[in-house]
Amino acid sequence: MDEELTKLPAAGPVPAMAKKDFTSDQMVRWCPGCGDFAILATVQKLLPSMGIPREKYVFVSGIGCSSRFPYYMNTYGFHSIHGRAPTVATGLKCARPDLQVWVITGDGDALSIGGNHLIHALRKNVDIKILLFNNKIYGLTKGQASPTSEFGKKTKSTPYGSIDQPINPLAIALASEATFVARAVDTDLPSLGEVLRRAALHKGSAFVEILQNCIVFNDGAWADASDKSLRSDALVQLVHGQPLIFGKDKNRGIRLGKGFLPEVVEFEAGKPPADILVHDEAAQSPALAHLLAHMSHPPFPSPVGVFRDVKQPILHELMEEQIAAAKKSGTPDLQKLLTGTETWSVN
Repeated sequence: MDEELTKLPAAGPVPAMAKKDFTSDQMVRWCPGCGDFAILATVQKLLPSMGIPREKYVFVSGIGCSSRFPYYMNTYGFHSIHGRAPTVATGLKCARPDLQVWVITGDGDALSIGGNHLIHALRKNVDIKILLFNNKIYGLTKGQASPTSEFGKKTKSTPYGSIDQPINPLAIALASEATFVARAVDTDLPSLGEVLRRAALHKGSAFVEILQNCIVFNDGAWADASDKSLRSDALVQLVHGQPLIFGKDKNRGIRLGKGFLPEVVEFEAGKPPADILVHDEAAQSPALAHLLAHMSHPPFPSPVGVFRDVKQPILHELMEEQIAAAKKSGTPDLQKLLTGTETWSVN
């Protein structure tokens, strides 16, 4: 990541702020033990450190448990309609590029009715931060299968087991050419905080999948990732320029085998083979990130951290350039336009 992106620019001196300054007076109406609490607390702790006035933040959500998020942030916000949060956020960012716009969504809201809106916000490289809370279930409507529910999952809407293949959120984001793609776990607060900080600093579409537990309707969906005793073997932390090594004793790694397929290799701790895969989040080609996005536990460790972080032109700057170029074409003459060569009279 560039050194220049250590802090976002502010219009002037910003008074010192704390978590309480970003905490609204609304009662948090999530189930006790919900993973959303950890995400909310992490965001509220992060924003005071970013050097941006509180009135410059806007949180936009769709429909679902996660979409109550704007109520609990003492910032501006929209609780919009089902699946359309990226569209509302796109319009807002283009009209007010001085604002930092966050989208809060879930696996149902973003990947079902909102799938098309998500794809186009990412491919246009809109300068917004999209947090997708993935609990692999519809929680607000009481436990139906979602687009990320595993094959065979028995729920209220799939009593005999789901016969749909689950969507991979990271693969969708990468296929849409999102310029920042990352994953974190709701209960791994240090890693979550760092991923969200990186997303906040990124110029362009930042997509973060957060593995989140629904304690009521899908408890334990990410048990291997959230259980500290299992996490070291179930996850591999992505660090730019570092080999993909994991395990309690740091004695296992990922290398590419035949057919460009990943494989797990064991070695003596501290002596990794030279062919262990080295992570490159800045690669212009998303090929490596795609490969990592399709690794899951078991048999592989599930990668967490930043998969991709690249620079591309962002939508509102491209729009401003086009508008400026159009204005240089001459002094506008409305009467000339109305009576030009492409008009005719009807008698």
